[in-house]
Amino acid sequence: MSSYPKNLIKALRAEPDLKLSQRATKNPDWWPKDAPQDKKAAQKRMDKIAQPLSDLQERFFAASVQGEEAPAVLLILQGMDTSGKGGIVRHVMGILDPQGVEHHAFKAPTKEELAHDFLWRITNALPGNGKVGVFDRSHYEDVLIARVKELVSAEVLDSRYSKIVDFEKQLVEQDILPIKVMLHISKDEQYKRLSERLERTDKHWKYSPGDIDDRLLWEDYQQAYEIAINQTDSKTAPWHIVPADQKWRARLCVAELLLDTLQKNTVPWPEADFDVAGEKARLDATK
Repeated sequence: MSSYPKNLIKALRAEPDLKLSQRATKNPDWWPKDAPQDKKAAQKRMDKIAQPLSDLQERFFAASVQGEEAPAVLLILQGMDTSGKGGIVRHVMGILDPQGVEHHAFKAPTKEELAHDFLWRITNALPGNGKVGVFDRSHYEDVLIARVKELVSAEVLDSRYSKIVDFEKQLVEQDILPIKVMLHISKDEQYKRLSERLERTDKHWKYSPGDIDDRLLWEDYQQAYEIAINQTDSKTAPWHIVPADQKWRARLCVAELLLDTLQKNTVPWPEADFDVAGEKARLDATK
C-alpha cells in the first residue's frame, strides 16, 4: 500500500524556526517517489479522491441538516498575490457539495470592522456545524500587512500573535478543525503570473496596481510570514508550507490535507427518524 499521502502531509508541516528560503517552491526533493510526478498523474489522483472527498463531506453536511453534532473544517489559505488561492477554491473546494461549503475572501477591513478587535470579522465568518469553511486570506493579514507596512505598534503586533494562538485553540475546542496553508510561491513565478494577467484581457480583472507595490516589499513579506508561522504553529493548529510554483502540485497537496482531515474526523450517516420498512410499503402502494 502506498505511504505517499501520509509522507506528503508530514513533509508539508512547518518545522520549528522555519526559513522559507530553505523551502522549495517547485520540484521539492522531499516529494514522495510514489506520489504523482506530473500534472497528468496528479489529475488522475484528484479524480480518484474526488468521490471519497465528496462522500465524507456529505456525511458532515447530512449530520448538520438532521440537527446532529458534527465537526466543522476551516481551510485557511495564505500566500502572496498570484500564489493560487483562487485556484484552490475552484479546483479543490469545487469537488465538494456547495451547500456544505462556506467561502470568505477577506479584503481590507471596513470602517465597521476596524471599530472592533481584528478577530471580530473572522469570528463572524466561522463555518457552522458540519460545514467546510474556506478563508481566502484571514486573520493572518493583521500580522502580515500590519508588520510590513507598520500599521500598528510592535506591542500590538506581539499581542496579536498570542491572541491568534488562543483563538485557534478555542476553534479546536469548539470542534472547528483548522487546516492552515501557506502557498509558497517564488518571486520569479509571481512575475510570470503577473505578466500573464497584464497580457491577457480575460485576466485584467485579477490584476491590481497594488500587486506591484507589495512585490517591491517581497523580502519584508517573506520575513513577516516566517515570523507569523513560527509564532502561531502548534500541534492542534499546525502550518503547512505548500510549494506553489506548479499549480497542479499545490492543488493536490491541499486536496490531500482536506481528505486526511475528513477521514480522521468522519461521522456516521444520520439514522432515519422514520420507519424505513413502513415507508417502503407506502411507496410500493403507489405503483
